[in-house]
This record gives sequence, C-alpha cells and structure tokens, in this order.
Amino acid sequence: MSRKPIIADVARLASVSTATVDRVLNDRGGVKPEKEIKVLSAARRLKLDRILTRRYSRVLRIAVLIQSSANPFHAALRDACAAASRAYADLNLQFLIHHIDPGDASEIAAAIRRLGPRHNGLILTSPDDRRIAAAIGEVAQKIPVITLATDLPGSGRWAYVGPDDRRAGRVAGDLMGRFLGREGGDIVMIAGLLSLVGQKERDAGFRQVLGERYPACRISAVFETRDSAERAGLAILEALNENPAVRGVYHMTAGAPEAIAALRSQGRSKDVVVIAHELTEDRRALLKERAIDAVIDQNPEFEVRTATELMARFLGRMEGVASTIITAVQVYTSENV
Repeated sequence: MSRKPIIADVARLASVSTATVDRVLNDRGGVKPEKEIKVLSAARRLKLDRILTRRYSRVLRIAVLIQSSANPFHAALRDACAAASRAYADLNLQFLIHHIDPGDASEIAAAIRRLGPRHNGLILTSPDDRRIAAAIGEVAQKIPVITLATDLPGSGRWAYVGPDDRRAGRVAGDLMGRFLGREGGDIVMIAGLLSLVGQKERDAGFRQVLGERYPACRISAVFETRDSAERAGLAILEALNENPAVRGVYHMTAGAPEAIAALRSQGRSKDVVVIAHELTEDRRALLKERAIDAVIDQNPEFEVRTATELMARFLGRMEGVASTIITAVQVYTSENV
C-alpha cells in the first residue's frame, strides 16, 4: 500500500465495520474483546502510526501461582512480575500473585480450578503431580496456561518458559568435578522437592556428568528440605556428622546462608566446595566472600518478561509465534558477580 492507511483499510482487513474500528482506536469501549484483538492486529499489520503504542483499554487478569516470598527465588519472581507490569503497561495485563505450598498438591490443584474461570491466563511454578496436571488440563481448555522455571510436561499447558534443567545440572556437575579435581570425594545434595521437575532434572544431569567424567566424585547423601532454610542448615550438620569426609555440597534450593553457616560452625567452609543455583542477593554476597564457589543463574526477571510476551501473544496483544521458550543459564563466580 503506497498511501497512508486509513480506518477503512483496517476495517476491511479485520472484517469489521469502520464504526467498530473508530471505537477501538479512540478508546470508546463497547467492543467485544475478540473484535478488539482483530482491529488492533490489523492496525499493526498496516503500520497505522497511531496504534503502534496504544494501551489496551480492557484489563486482562493473569493469575501467577508461585511459592511464598520466603523463598528468595520466588521473591525474585514476584518482583519480576511487578517490573513486567510496568515495562509492558501498554498491554494492560494485571498479574495477581497467589502463593502456593509446593508440598500440598491437592490444594494447588484446587487453586488452579478455582482461579482459572476468574482469570484470562495462568502462569505457575509447581511440583509435578497427577492432580495438578489434571487441573491444568481442565483449565487450559479455556485459557492459556504457561509453566515457568520448572515444567509440567504432559499436563496440557500451552507452553513452558525456563531453562533446560538437565543441562543446568550437568553444568553444576562439571563445575563440581573440576573443583574437586582428580581426588574427587563425597558430595551432599540439598534439594527442596525432587517432585519439582526442574530439581529432578538437575539431579539427573548432575549424576550423569559425574558418572561420565568424574568417577572419583560420589553423591553420599541427598536431603529434601521442602524449601526450609532451617532444614538446609540442619541437613549440612547431619551430613558432616555422619560423614566428616564430605568435600562438596550441591545446593539447589532455599537456605544457602544457613548451609554456609553450618559449614562455618564446623570449620569446614574453606575446604568444602559449594555449587548453588539462583543468584539471589544472599548468594551474591556469599559469592563475593568466596563462601560459595559458583552459582548457576536462570535470570528470573528475564523469564518473567519472556512469559509476559508469550502470554500477550496467546491473548492476541502481541504479534509473533507463541510456543515454549528455553532460556539460557549463566555461571557466576566471585570474579564476575
């Protein structure tokens, strides 16, 4: 089209009346959501200048199910949702945070079924459980459901946004093997819940790479803390009491400061290698002190921004392909934190 597009062009492309286009472009309301999406999509395709940065008038409610902010990673997800609301204000997506207990699958499934009909989309980070998967399958028949940071494959979710956790676990295992060297040694694994697909995959990747490359490295104990910081510290004390020869800690859950405090209380903070996940502020400080040797970070702010754009595409408020997106991880040491 050589001339500048006009309302009639948008109406023809969207298969609506010029009056409908006028109401949408001038925020007069009274237009069904599906028609509003068609008009805005057509306006963008025609590069109608006035619509390129237009704010949508109708609020779309997105339920976000994550753990309590007592878990530093989930606190980062909460903050990232607030930041995404500001950064994508023109999309008019309202994130409504709902905290879940990862140990209560029945309540999580009930929350999904309760919240689904009252929202336009759902984003969640939860354990892999058949009851949760069934609830997602029901809700996903009507609204987009995105799994974030840890996946629920086979649940019927529309897409996953997050890292390849098996690869992240392999990175952790490779780092541990390199730090421990030829001598190797016994390693303690501190998990939150291995029913979380992400943590289960990290565990598998960590074990794989040790078996393939570092046979002198052995996992001597595995603890599930249910994301309790106190339990993380107690787990370290128990492990050291049972096996004073421990040389490594693979920490993939909450409670890194408590774990390090336990090592220090036993005079072991200098000779035990610690590999952790998630660059939260407490872990950043511990990296700087060299109390943690390396942190593998998945950048929750980027994940939430990516999930926001994906949800907007599913809901017709952004152009582009909507599908699963595997995000990158980055390794931090005291030298690049």
